[in-house]
Amino acid sequence: MSGTVVYVSNADSAEISVLALDEARGTLALRQSVPCGGTVMPLALRPDQRVLYAAVRNEPWRVLAFAIDAREGRLTALGEAPLAQSMAHIAVDASGRWLFSASYGASLITLNPLAADGAPQPPCWQQATPPKAHAMRASVDNRFAYATSLGGDQLLQFAFDAERGALTPLAPPAFAGRRGTGARHLAFHPNGRIAWLLNELDATLDVLAIAPASGQLSALQTVSFLPPGFAGEPWGAELRLTPDARFLYASERRSSTLAGFAIDAQGRLAPIGHWPTQTQPRSFAVTPSGRFLIAAGQLSNTVGLHAIDAASGALTLRHELAVGRNPNWVEAIALP
Repeated sequence: MSGTVVYVSNADSAEISVLALDEARGTLALRQSVPCGGTVMPLALRPDQRVLYAAVRNEPWRVLAFAIDAREGRLTALGEAPLAQSMAHIAVDASGRWLFSASYGASLITLNPLAADGAPQPPCWQQATPPKAHAMRASVDNRFAYATSLGGDQLLQFAFDAERGALTPLAPPAFAGRRGTGARHLAFHPNGRIAWLLNELDATLDVLAIAPASGQLSALQTVSFLPPGFAGEPWGAELRLTPDARFLYASERRSSTLAGFAIDAQGRLAPIGHWPTQTQPRSFAVTPSGRFLIAAGQLSNTVGLHAIDAASGALTLRHELAVGRNPNWVEAIALP
């Protein structure tokens, strides 16, 4: 059974919703509801899309692993392992052998080994960070890793040895962002030469160049993703790009909007529009086909399915579906 499957973690109802997306009709339907036994929030996929990881943010802190059925995308428990703290973000490296995690409350980043079948193991490395670590991810070529400090307005930079799971600080060990911006989440261009940084506190995106040899970051451009006429305190959340790297989108929680940008050959951004979405959109995902964006509203308890115009990148709401309480993370895969 080919198709697209969407995973939504629902923190307050302690479950993951498994949704079937019919791209021909532009509709979503519930396929499975998976209990997680706790406040389940960040999700991460293994690169081969055969294992889904979910972090539970109440004690005992732990990461759950689920095997993904290749026919329907249903989830089956594979294993679990302790996490060092409550983790705001998790991510799997390109080898599928390591799970990065970042703790906002404990200002900590960690590494958990992953077994050959995807089962997580207890953490093997951790490091304190400047205040409010929010995300950690490996570069496209898996040679470097970067971690955001929202309170420190910076990105920690590491050389990463995926054979040993070793992280070595670069020189300098951090890229300094602009003060008071709140470095939150990262996305990478498939060519490995560009990173985009979403800043939570001023709702801006920084375009960063990645030096191929050293992995060092340097600033190229900054753009705002606030909608016209916005008044109040910004609260940026998530950024995702289309698989062909033509368009980048960002969510802003105060206005409950999505902003879109066209990406040029140098990775720079040009705004293409703003669109209303679900109330308080903490997370969203773009389908592997690049045809749809699925946004979750933490306060509406609903996900919205937006069609992406292939030529312009404009979004059109096609369908809405109620899920669990406080949906906060979204991932999507294509079945074989």
